Amino acid sequence: MAATSERMMEQSCREKMRNGIHEGFLRLRRLFTETFFLLLFTVGGFVVMGYHPGFEDDGVYLAAVKADLNPSLYPHDSAFFRLQMQATVFDGSMARFVRWTGVPLARAELFWQFVALFLTLWACRRIAVLLFDQERARWAGVAMVAAMFTLPVAGTALNIADQHLHPRNLATALVLMAVAAVMGEKRWWAVPLLGMAFLLHPIMAALGGAFCAFLVLALREGAPFRLGEVRGAFCLAVPLGWVFAPSSESWRLAAASRSYFSVYRWVWYEWLGAVAPLVLFWALSWAARRWKQPCDERLSRFALAVFAYGVFQLVVAMALLAPDALARIRPLQPMRFLHLVYVFMALICGGLLGRFLLGIRAWRWGVYLLLINGGMFLAVWETVDVGVHLEMPWMKTANPWLQAFEWVRGNTPTEAYFALDPRYLAAPGEGFHGFRALAERSMLADGIKDTAVVTEVPSLAPVWHEQQLALAGWKDFRLADFERLKGQFGVDWVVVSYPAAPGLDCRWHNGTVAVCRVP
Repeated sequence: MAATSERMMEQSCREKMRNGIHEGFLRLRRLFTETFFLLLFTVGGFVVMGYHPGFEDDGVYLAAVKADLNPSLYPHDSAFFRLQMQATVFDGSMARFVRWTGVPLARAELFWQFVALFLTLWACRRIAVLLFDQERARWAGVAMVAAMFTLPVAGTALNIADQHLHPRNLATALVLMAVAAVMGEKRWWAVPLLGMAFLLHPIMAALGGAFCAFLVLALREGAPFRLGEVRGAFCLAVPLGWVFAPSSESWRLAAASRSYFSVYRWVWYEWLGAVAPLVLFWALSWAARRWKQPCDERLSRFALAVFAYGVFQLVVAMALLAPDALARIRPLQPMRFLHLVYVFMALICGGLLGRFLLGIRAWRWGVYLLLINGGMFLAVWETVDVGVHLEMPWMKTANPWLQAFEWVRGNTPTEAYFALDPRYLAAPGEGFHGFRALAERSMLADGIKDTAVVTEVPSLAPVWHEQQLALAGWKDFRLADFERLKGQFGVDWVVVSYPAAPGLDCRWHNGTVAVCRVP
């Protein structure tokens, strides 16, 4: 009997071991499969959205990273990016990564852009698993988010993701991971995730924290919301210390150039883009309560959280942006709360299409992926790209402005002080590429991108305004005007349209622009 019992126990142990090995193998296979498809969608999303280093906000962030790596750069104008960067650890962290790894900055930024997009889709996948029972619905949601990286967010001047490495991309991934942690009953994980997001992008992290608070309330049993319980979310969403910083007429002039700051200046379709998603989430919350799948109750509560969060933030934004006395709150852009709403809208719309329409028919999936990816690619090609969709570090540029910036970077002294057309970013073919970030030289403030910095740092407004007055009438400048800039500010180089004004000492040119010394 004892021998029989021992044999049975040994057989049982072997069976458990085999089952354990089999389960471990299945988990590894699922992990490999999931990672493979996430990488595939990340590559697809990256290709659809495009990649443009130095584009838009990267003119600030990339210049800050380069200044950290080489403090001799930007001796004349570093305040136009350093002061704004005090609220984030992004530039210092990127500079340390480059020093520690020896990876060139251009490739390091490309790597972290890819990491940010991958983590965003990974977090969306985790959320989709908790919202949908069907695997096809989960992957359809992830596919939609990947295709919609460049989807404009109503009138906020934001996209779901930026076409260059931006701390907002990394912060978005961390916020979505925090949301997944809250939904997965691992709420304490949300705290460090939101903390890391706050170090990168305080405003987006604060809005993410506000949504997590609404989500916790929505997932509770009983009455989902009470006014006393959401006051904390208000405090998270509105860092009021910014309100009381002094402004000036120069600051108001800069702020007036950013129409997206005030919701009351939005046009009707921008308002539609703000209100319609909230209505859709309310309708989804109502409808999902009547569906029969196990995850539908959670889907209903999640949609309710998005709706309540959106309505609350919309009311807060309208209240804060209405009175002129609170004009200093405008650069915080309270309407940025829509960014998260749009991410969730893309995820759930894709999931519902996968659940109710796509099924397992290969041809339907083919049409679905072709339409969402092809449509967004064409939209980006028409509205953003200037001849090149992917500006990779190893590619030679054909953009005449970027050729000029490249020549400046390699052939002028680091202490050179440049002047350009204050609206050079909007020049035909320029493509909104920042001179500071790509040429690595100081310049007088521009009239487009630097206004956004001025609205956040009012102390720069008088300097910005003085330089804008000095640059007025740039298209008609002659040698005497450039000499005036040299006497007033110390400008000794200019980038001008070709052919240049007579008298300038031009060292390089192509068919579009020339780089010249001021005698």
